[in-house]
Amino acid sequence: MTLSQLQYTLAVAKYGNFTLAAEKSNVTQPTLSMQVQKLEEELGALIFDRSTKPIKLTNIGEIIILQSKNIVEESQKMKYLIDQEKGVVEGEFRLGIIPTVMPTLLPLFLNTFLKKFTKVSLKIEELNTQNFIEQILDGRLDAGIGATPLDNSKLIENPLYYEPFVGYIPESHPLHKNKKIEINDLKNGKVLILEDGHCFRNQIINLCNINTNNKNLSIKSGSFETMINLANEGLGMTILPYMQTLVLSDKNQTNLRFFDDPAPAREISLIYSKSQFKLPIIFALNKVIDSVIRGTIKFENVKIITPK
Repeated sequence: MTLSQLQYTLAVAKYGNFTLAAEKSNVTQPTLSMQVQKLEEELGALIFDRSTKPIKLTNIGEIIILQSKNIVEESQKMKYLIDQEKGVVEGEFRLGIIPTVMPTLLPLFLNTFLKKFTKVSLKIEELNTQNFIEQILDGRLDAGIGATPLDNSKLIENPLYYEPFVGYIPESHPLHKNKKIEINDLKNGKVLILEDGHCFRNQIINLCNINTNNKNLSIKSGSFETMINLANEGLGMTILPYMQTLVLSDKNQTNLRFFDDPAPAREISLIYSKSQFKLPIIFALNKVIDSVIRGTIKFENVKIITPK
């Protein structure tokens, strides 16, 4: 029994097809099939029912696959523990980032990280919070960047920064004349917010008493740009995370209004499983993001709004 045999077997279980499993494993299909067959012969049990399409696990095969995952994960963990001791930062790392953070944070740290850690292969995907939590817990992602706290006992939340909320208030809005705004100013007002599925939407709803049931208008958009354009057309105001305000045009910058202290804010964290073993990459990612964000967000007196 070899690790390669276990890895090939896991690939077949994942893709339900020997040809596709071989392609994903970068080996020929005959080689993969032969190694899986050797494992079955050594164990004296059929792992797959080859008469079905896609190929399915036998009853005993399900048990073998679970144990195979544990063995492969432990072997990988041993390598990363050794790398951590040596200070080596390398390997593939799968990262999920929520949509309201990815466009502004990623350009700040990605180039710096890739230049500094040339042996790390980053696979980055834009996902909402619920999706990346599920993928972290089932091993499809190594970590995520999103709003916390999540209150999940299986996850570690390492805060990266605290991002204040900023009001975007066009000239047509009564609050435009104010130099600063308060949370009470927003209650029962026309506040444009993102569609369901975004934790930033939940935070804004939690921030103030917003009526989301508008009989005359229903908007499903995950774009801050859309909210800004609608506000400029006189349909209300909107709330932006601070880093989103840094990319606004000079004309739109004049419509920004900051909150009185303590400013409402969101906590953005690097999130990973307690059983995660790619800690050298996680620590390196955390360090790079911290170094670039320190000079970008300088607010100290903030009040964290929960994303739930």
